[in-house]
Formats: sequence, C-alpha cells, structure tokens
Amino acid sequence: MTKTTRSEQEFQDLLRRLELALDASQIGVWDHNVRTNEIFWDAQMHRLYQTGLSMRVIPASLWMDAIHPEDLRRAVDEFDEAVARRGPYNSEFRIILPNGEIRHLRSRGHFYVSEEGTPSFIGAEWDVTADVLLNAEVERQRQVAEARARALEESNARIEYASEHDYLTGLPNRRLFDNRLAALQADKSISTLAVLHLDLDQFRQINDSYGHAAGDGVLRAAALRITAAIPTNSMAARVGGDEFVILLWNFGTVEALRRIAADVQQRLRKKIRFGHELLQSGATIGVSWSAGRRTRNLFAESDLALYQAKKSGLNRIEFFSRQLQDDLLSKRHLAEELKRGLERGEIIPYYQMQFDAKTREISGLEALARWLHPEKGLLSPAVFMNVAAESDLLADIDAAILKRALEDRKYWLRRGAVVPRIAVNISGPRLFDPTLLDSLRAMEIPPGQFAFELVETIFLDDPDDRLLRNIDQIKQMGIDIEIDDFGSGHASLIGLARLRPKRLKLDRQLVIDVVESEEQYRIVSSIIDIAKALNVEVIAEGVETKGHAEALTRLGCDTLQGFALGSPVSAVEIDQLISPASRIEVKPGAAGRL
Repeated sequence: MTKTTRSEQEFQDLLRRLELALDASQIGVWDHNVRTNEIFWDAQMHRLYQTGLSMRVIPASLWMDAIHPEDLRRAVDEFDEAVARRGPYNSEFRIILPNGEIRHLRSRGHFYVSEEGTPSFIGAEWDVTADVLLNAEVERQRQVAEARARALEESNARIEYASEHDYLTGLPNRRLFDNRLAALQADKSISTLAVLHLDLDQFRQINDSYGHAAGDGVLRAAALRITAAIPTNSMAARVGGDEFVILLWNFGTVEALRRIAADVQQRLRKKIRFGHELLQSGATIGVSWSAGRRTRNLFAESDLALYQAKKSGLNRIEFFSRQLQDDLLSKRHLAEELKRGLERGEIIPYYQMQFDAKTREISGLEALARWLHPEKGLLSPAVFMNVAAESDLLADIDAAILKRALEDRKYWLRRGAVVPRIAVNISGPRLFDPTLLDSLRAMEIPPGQFAFELVETIFLDDPDDRLLRNIDQIKQMGIDIEIDDFGSGHASLIGLARLRPKRLKLDRQLVIDVVESEEQYRIVSSIIDIAKALNVEVIAEGVETKGHAEALTRLGCDTLQGFALGSPVSAVEIDQLISPASRIEVKPGAAGRL
C-alpha cells in the first residue's frame, strides 16, 4: 500500500470516528456559504429539528421558520453580526418542533475561506434544553431562598422591634430603656445623667368613665407630647400601664433639668380631645440625676421620688432627696429582717387553686410566697418581694417555698388527699445557681407533680447555654416549665420557641380588659393561637369575673386562675378542700359559681 493510500485511509478512519463521536453526542454540523447563502445540514441537524428530511442542502427558511418567534430577530442579528465581523458565531435560541414542543439549542460557528476563496461558516448545534431548564430551576430556587431569607430577616426585625417597643404608643419599652441606661452609665463621655419617672394623673378615672378606648387615646397623646418636649439627647419610654420614663444625658445644670420636667408636665396638663369630650389628665414626676462617674440606681431613685410625689398630691415634681435616701436605709433594714425570717422558716407558701377551663375541676395549685412575720403577722409579697430582688434573696425564697411545698404535699398524701400539680416560682438568680441541679435531685421531686414558673424576662434576652442546659436538666427530672406573666411587655416569640415550655400564663394585665376591649380580646386570641401552634398549654391568671372565665374558655385557655375562682389560702385550708375522688367545686363566697 502506497503512502498516499495510507494517508487517505487514515483520513477516512478519522472521518468515521468523528461521525461516530458527533452521532453519540447528538451534535449536528452545518455549513453556510455566505456568498451563495447555501446551507448544508448533516443528518443530525435534521434529527435536532425533526424535519423528517434527508437532503444535504436546505433553504434558509427551514431554519428561520423553526426558530421561536420571540428569538428569531436576535438569532438572525447575531449571525449577521458574525458575518459582518467575519468572526466567531455564538448563539442560543429556542425552536418549535413540528409536534409543538419547544427545545433550546446552542449554536457555535467559525468563519473560514475555502480554497476557492468562498467565505463560509462551519458550525455545530446541540440541544441544551436540560441545561436551560436546570439553570432556570436553580435560579428559581435561588430567588425563592432569597425571598425567604428577606422575609425571615424582616420578620426577625419586626419581632426585635416589637420586643423593644410598646405596641400602643410606639415608644421604647422597659427592656430597651434598661439597655440604654446601662450603656450610658458605662459611657465615659457622659457628664450628667437623669431619669424622669412619670405617672399620668386621673388615668384610672378616665378609663372608668370613658372606657379603654379613651384611655388608649390619652396614652398615645401623652407619648406624642412627651416626645415633642424632650431634647435630642434623650429617650422616652413607656414602662407600665400609665407610666413613662424619660432618660436624659449631658443636659447641663439641674435648673435645665427642672425646666424640662416642668415643660413636660405643662404639656401633659393640656386637655385631650376624645370624640366630643375633652379629657383632663396631667402628670406627677419623680426625678433622679447624677454627675460624674458615680454609679447609682437612677431608675429606683426616680421611682422613689415618684412615689413620694404621689403621696404629696397629684401634678407634682419631686427630686430624689436625703429623706428618700433614708427610705432606702429602711429597705435595707427590711432586707436584714427578711434574711433572718428565711433562716427561721417564716417564709411559707399560700396556695391558689387552678381550674380546668372546660370542666371547672381543680387541675393545679400555685404556691405563692407569704411572710409569717412574728410581729406584723402575715405579709403579702408586695411588702417584701422588691426588697428581696434588690437584696439577692429571690433564690433563697424560691428554695424555701419549694421545700415547704414538698412537705405540704407529703402531708396531704398521708391524709388521703388527691393532690394536683403544684407550680412554684423560680427566679433568674436561682436558675443560674451552680448548685441548683444537685439540690433539686437531693429533694427527690416526684416527676410530673411539680412545675417551675419562670417570668418571661428570664429567657427574653438571648439566654446563654448554661441557662438552657439547666432548664433542659430540670425538664428531664420530670418538672414542667411554665412561663409566668406572658405578654407583660417583654414577650419574645423566639425565646418561647427555643424554650418550649409546657405552659404559659397570660399576664393579668391582658386578662383584665379581655371582655370590654375588642383589641385586647384579639391580642389574647393571637397569643393563644401561637401557644397552640407550639403545643403549649395556656393558663389565664387574673380571672376576676364570670365574664373573664367565659371569654377565656371560649378563646381556648386550658386553665383558669383568679380571685373569682378562689383566693390564695394556707396549706391547712387546702387540706380541707381536696379529698379523694371528689370533684372540686368553687368555694361559697367566691365571685360567682363559675
């Protein structure tokens, strides 16, 4: 075989291999004579377009008629541009097959001049429908993910805003105020710092006489007037029902502070229009301030000043004074007494019954702290709990109540009573106590018989791992976790979802207006819906009327608690009320048989 013959044979082998490769990859080859506008298609091109033809030369209309009308102009322009540039051709377009199916093709071509000097393009086309659809789906999923991320970010922002602002007035709430005050006290550039504590005069009377809508109108108007009165280096917040605080820094002299307080008071004294009525309110203000780096509890001092101002009469401004300082000393004396009372076992539980909302059968007891003072008799928490908190005695009170509740339960059982679940309070300091878990295990608390009530501020501010671990260990001991005072202005849905308590207890401030206020009714309904979605039971405290009980039962509350059903009583009285296999009825004398 001659060398020429071998070369021709090798060329034919190469062509066959190329045809095989093109056929396997389903790539069609085309050749376009620019001078004569003749188009040459191989068999694969006809298969791509499903022409059913086998002719080598095709009319340009065969290609153009197959292209999707929305892509035709662009595809032709791209080819014409490549011809004009005598450069590479690169295009992607849709075609419509004879059966109506739409496919995506990619076309690539290169310009060349034949041996005869004829300008031409040789190119290839292949089906990229799968790639296009995949990319489209990836892009769609990316857009969906981005939309969800934006929605989550916006939702988190709304939740964070709601957790730091009052829903009615839009002002910062106690949480945001506390954070700002702490930051300013740590800021070395702050020369003077003051807290003005305001309580609206005649607010309760306005609510009673004109209704809660009028009260809400007064609160909104007060918020606007306070905001308008204060300088830029200040912040106003609503910290309670009709309580506001103003935080001022670098305000200058005490006289400047007095002028600001007087201006706020004067603005709040102006009448507020509500419908056809002109409502008269006003404000009593307590003020505390500091200069330099002296660290003081300005909020507590302003609260004392406000208390003194209200004792002296309405529409007054009172500055924290030496006399009020003496009152603080009196509190310290009370704290010392309380410590001794704890040592002597004078802190005892009184129990308030909780009832199943549907059956009205007793379903639980809440153990509430009382001080059996040797001289002053039985003291309510209002007398000593604030002092206990300021003196770091809450954890000791929690431990004393739990210990006594365990003893009472054993006593009731020995007497044959059927004892319902007992809920006891557990404070933030006790949850952080490193000896807590060991002490609880030593008490041998019967699983499923006790619940720990946490105020919602404990889990509000992004609880750390130690707190969450302790709570998880408590759950593993068979002790239920309940959230107390939910909705009192510190609500955190994120915290609630993370903690997953067994129950939450609606704050009495939400319950008290649930019958008269449609807005309050909707708020309570929403909270209950959220709780149900998280599989959390709902207890309503502050049930003071038959209307409360009926409305809360209708809304889906699981448990009711309040003076309408029974007041807190001693362990001896509870022993007389619970007995085996008997339905517990509301005692005579309560506010109606509910």
